[in-house]
This record gives sequence, structure tokens and C-alpha cells, in this order.
Amino acid sequence: MKKALIPILAVLGLAGAELRMAIASGTRLANAPRSTESISIGGEPVVTLVRSRSADKSKPQFLEAVVLPGEGMNLLQLKAFLPGKGDVQVLTTMPLPEAKKYLETDNDAFGNNSFKLGAAFLLPYPNRIRGTLSPDGKTIETTIAGKDWKLPANWAGKNPGAERHAMHGLILTSKFEDVKHHDGAEESSVSAILHGGNFGGFWMSDTDVTIRIVLKNDSADLYVTTKNVGKEDDPMAIGYHPYFDFPSGDRKQARLHLPAAMRAIVNNYDDVFPTGKVEPVKGTPYDFTAPDGAALRDLFMDDCFLDLKRASSGDALPIEVTDPAAKYGVRITPLSPRIEAIQVYAPPDKNFVAVEPQYNLADPYNTKIWGKRNTGMVLLKPGESTTWHVKLELFTPTH
Repeated sequence: MKKALIPILAVLGLAGAELRMAIASGTRLANAPRSTESISIGGEPVVTLVRSRSADKSKPQFLEAVVLPGEGMNLLQLKAFLPGKGDVQVLTTMPLPEAKKYLETDNDAFGNNSFKLGAAFLLPYPNRIRGTLSPDGKTIETTIAGKDWKLPANWAGKNPGAERHAMHGLILTSKFEDVKHHDGAEESSVSAILHGGNFGGFWMSDTDVTIRIVLKNDSADLYVTTKNVGKEDDPMAIGYHPYFDFPSGDRKQARLHLPAAMRAIVNNYDDVFPTGKVEPVKGTPYDFTAPDGAALRDLFMDDCFLDLKRASSGDALPIEVTDPAAKYGVRITPLSPRIEAIQVYAPPDKNFVAVEPQYNLADPYNTKIWGKRNTGMVLLKPGESTTWHVKLELFTPTH
């Protein structure tokens, strides 16, 4: 399969030496070079958004964002200044030379490494889709929006005989074009477009994808717009997969505030296939609804949360990841009304939590488990578009 047509995600059960290095190095990239446009990854120059340092050292501040137009616009690095801590990486990542090798040389045929660091954008289906495996083991046959379809069989759990399935969409290693980069006094931004066609025959209509990232001293806005430029209906869901690092290195005391009332139950944490059952979080270890959230402790999570609490405007209320030991917090606000689900991935032995606002539930077209439930997929008619928007903000926790 062509590199630009295969993207996909996995549940970071990462065990390789390079991955362990990536996770271990997540907070030690403050000395990375500021100018990276001369480095190409995925056949396109790396773009670095740069902010001027504020004279006020009492407030946290975003400093740099490193974006990979040649790898699906992956937000590979996001550097910030923290009072009392100095420069840190907000995302679990790796230095550019190692990232280049990891994403170009060491990537598998499906490009799965592309979602294992930084913050990869996912579409047209974040999360898992099940189906019948082809004899060669490369594709699955499934049903999408009422039509029989084939998708890449790019992922499986680690247990012997684990079922192969499709995961995390079709753009992760795609090469975006018409890159526009600007560093200004008020904000820095980058935008680019992907004329994705039907993603190498794996999707039903032709899709254009525009991604724009706007970095300010106190916020980062992420926009993904997809437009159906074909003649058929275009099923669509959008999400992303950021690994938020804990600067203190102490995952147990890190806290999560997630204003969601329900959790989708999965068969096990190896397959992570939804059962169609949804349960309240209240009174369970998965209740993070308190104003100051709850500590992650030793809890393993690879769970989808839904029934998001919303403001009177209809916007979902912010999610907060805090590292009290580092006096650090990042606020994640889903600003698209179609964002209905938050996937959280947090293995106890790793120094991160992945908080993934997305449109959809996993395996969204599996009517055997979901019945007639609205699973969050959007059906774009020819000419129609949809936009996913999430804002990140830094703050100093008061508790």
C-alpha cells in the first residue's frame, strides 16, 4: 500500500526500545533546534511555529509547535515554559532525528508508528472497525453506511490469535500540500490541504482535508475540516491522538477532570472492542467529574467516555489534565458540537495520558452491538463539509 494512503493508530502497547526512549525523553527536548524547516519528514519540510517569550515568568506559555505536513500534519512537538520548571514538552515525543527514522525507516506497511507519538489527526474513522479478515490478512470486509466495504487490517491486540481490524483512519502518513506558515506578533499558524481522493479506494467518496494550527502564547487552536468533493455520500468522523506528558514524571499523582457521565464497556483491554453496553461512571474508579478531577493512581484506561456535559452555548465543558507536582495543567476544550466522545488511553507504566476528543464511538457501524444508537458518524452529501475544533490552554492548578 502506498505510504500516503495508509495511516492508522494503535493502542500504545509499545514495547520496542525506540518507543521506550520516546516516552522517556518526552520532557527533555527543551534544547531542540528552533529552525526545523530544513528537515524533511515524509517528503515535506518540518514546520516550526515559534512564539516570542513573555517577560512575565509567573505564567505558563506556549513556545513552539513542530508540525509534520508529510505525516498527516502530526503535531509532533509542543513546547511550553512552566514557572519554576523551565521549558518542557507538553506531548510525549522524540527529537527530530529519531522521529525521522522512526516515521520513515522503522514504520510498518500501514504507517502505524505515525500515531504513537505527538498528536496525530484521525479520519475518517478514529478508533476501531471490525470485519471479516481477507485470506491474505491485509484487509477486512465490513459494512460502512449500509455498503459492503474493505478497509486496511492494520491493527490487532497482543494476545495470540487476536482479531485483526481497522484502526484510526486513512490519513496518518498522508502528504499535505500548499503549506502556509506564518509567525506573527499575536499568533503563529500553519495550514495545509490534502486532496485525499477516495484514500486509495478505501473510502466511498473523494475528500479534501484542511488542517490549521494556530499557536498563541496562552493557547493552541486545532482545526480539521473535511469536504466531500466527490459524487457519493461521504461517511466522516474526526479526532486526534495527543499524548499529554507529565513534567514531574510522577504519573500516579497526575489528575484528570473529565465531565462525562457515561463510559462504553469493552470486551477486554487487549482487543478493546466495544460491547455496545454503556454504564454510568458515578461511583466507579472511572468517575473524573469532580471539579478537581481524580488522581490516575494505578488505573489502566483505554476507554471511551460519552454523555459530555455542555455549557448553555452547547459547547462541551473543558477537560483538564493536571500535574500537581509540577504545578502544571493543560485544558482541552472541544469546540465542535459534533464531538460526542472522549477516548482516554492511560497505561500505568507510562508517563502520559492520551485524551482524544472525537466525533464517534468505536466500531460505529456495528448495528449488532449499537442497534439504532447514534454513534457520531456524519454523512456528508456532495459539497458538504464538517469541522472539528479543539482548543488547548495552559494553566496553573490552584488545588
